[in-house]
Amino acid sequence: MNMIFSGPFLIISCVIPILAFLFFEILAPSSKGLEKLSSYKSGIEPMGDAWLQFQIRYYMFSLVFVVFDVETVFQYLWAMSFDILGVSVFIEAFIFVLILIVGLVYTWRKGELEWS
Repeated sequence: MNMIFSGPFLIISCVIPILAFLFFEILAPSSKGLEKLSSYKSGIEPMGDAWLQFQIRYYMFSLVFVVFDVETVFQYLWAMSFDILGVSVFIEAFIFVLILIVGLVYTWRKGELEWS
């Protein structure tokens, strides 16, 4: 890529977001009141401390879901291009699925999938 053309694109790509924010500040309605400054805009005052401790179970469950969601995407891509990629990619995909199955069994045995 020619360095002569990259300079103006860099300047333009920096100026456009700045102009967008300035344009927003000028045109956006601004009403600062007690309701806007409160932590909840529903009008109800918060009760108690906002820092609550959640169980790690929720995070673990979501991480397991994300891992198997990504697995599904990879399996779909491998299945769609199996005839082009060949047997070596099938073996790699099989090893990948085996690793994920071992992780699922480990998570299941630890009881992380229980909602009790």
